[in-house]
Amino acid sequence: MLRNYILQNWALILVSIAFVISLKTTGFRDKPTVRRMYCLIAGVFLLSVVVFTEFYLVDLGGYILERTILMAIRYSATPLIVALLLYTLKKNQKQHVFIPALLLIVLNIISVFNGIVFKLESDGTLVRGPLGYIPYIISGLYGVVLIWSLYRQSNRLYTEIVPIAFLAFAFAGGLILPFVFGPAYSHIFCITIAIALYVYYVFSIHQLSKKDPLTDTLNLQAFYEDSESSPQNITALISIDMNGLKTINDQYGHAEGDKALTALARCLRNAAGRRQSLYRIGGDEFVILCRSLSEEEVLALIRNIEEETAQTDYRCSAGYSYKGTGKKSISEMLKESDVMMYSEKAKFYVRSGKDRRQGSGERPRD
Repeated sequence: MLRNYILQNWALILVSIAFVISLKTTGFRDKPTVRRMYCLIAGVFLLSVVVFTEFYLVDLGGYILERTILMAIRYSATPLIVALLLYTLKKNQKQHVFIPALLLIVLNIISVFNGIVFKLESDGTLVRGPLGYIPYIISGLYGVVLIWSLYRQSNRLYTEIVPIAFLAFAFAGGLILPFVFGPAYSHIFCITIAIALYVYYVFSIHQLSKKDPLTDTLNLQAFYEDSESSPQNITALISIDMNGLKTINDQYGHAEGDKALTALARCLRNAAGRRQSLYRIGGDEFVILCRSLSEEEVLALIRNIEEETAQTDYRCSAGYSYKGTGKKSISEMLKESDVMMYSEKAKFYVRSGKDRRQGSGERPRD
């Protein structure tokens, strides 16, 4: 029996080992996330044992009650694994995300006795009950929420969208293929999920090297790479600098300064659209690359930024450079937008009556 399990699940075992090694050897993830990843690996591995045992009993014949219990576990495990994945990957996800999966577990336990979700006839034939499709519906809803959440918290870049699309494809297959191939699909379900998770993890680790860990925006390295990628599509560049960060750090401590930067980044991200990429390129300095935007749209974006920050206790100054169909280089655009931004910053300190030296945050000029 063990020999057969290893032969049927050797690919899953290898992927699981590779996943564990990756978690052990990369330090980009926080400890709670890593622990949840370990739980996901263990959950998929245990589900593979359940699936193998269930079909092993099918080959033996009989064992209707035992097979029914194993099916209840299998139908319960899939939504629970996707819920755990959502809890792991979506930022600030609350634990109530598990409620639908836990309710399904209760339904599956009840179904063992009354067949409300499914039951096995004496000859082993599967019969779906009145709620026979509820495990697929809940899994599907979890999958939709997961993919949408990952998309919303991404920077909408091609390199981030591809792994999300791959994960969506894998989950869609997990919902559709059981109706195409029948019970035989259960044999490859676990390895499908394991590969999808591992591929997404590898892509996410690659993306983390381009992320600013504090604000979750793209970093200076990503700015240089992206500004060289299809530069002809970059029509404008916006420079943003936070007002008064030095004062916050000096009076309230750097923890409050970090909180202020995180809040500002959130405002900038809310204001930006899918054709704009946000980067933190220095202490309190941000840049937005705008692709295929008109000058009117750029000005509208700056107004959106002002409206977003007006809802907080923080303020920033912004300047822009518009290239349109011109020949300005990224370096020239950055210098031009900086000049406008520092001019706006000077006006802010005049209006507020504050000492500019206590909150300029200017970077040294060449």
